[in-house]
Amino acid sequence: MRIRKGDTVQVLSGNDKGKTGEVLEVIPKSEKVIVKGANVRKKHVKPRKQGEEGGIISIECAMPSSKVNVVCPKCGKTTRVGYSQEKGEKVRVCKKCGAKLK
Repeated sequence: MRIRKGDTVQVLSGNDKGKTGEVLEVIPKSEKVIVKGANVRKKHVKPRKQGEEGGIISIECAMPSSKVNVVCPKCGKTTRVGYSQEKGEKVRVCKKCGAKLK
């Protein structure tokens, strides 16, 4: 997968189309990502310990990685990720401006 934890991404389709957020978790086995502030669902939580409160909490759910695109830190546009060799290391680069992605 070309998306990594900590990347800033923009949602391309769905109810959260256009929202940007940081990738909190990457699940390579199912090719899904969890983006902060996108695909938020309500979850009913039962109190597990005595004195603990239950209730309804909001959590970010996983979404397919094909529905998000990386935002380049240099040009600020959504872009595809390319790779290049630099000092014998494989480096991720922006396909639009050629800047290195962290």
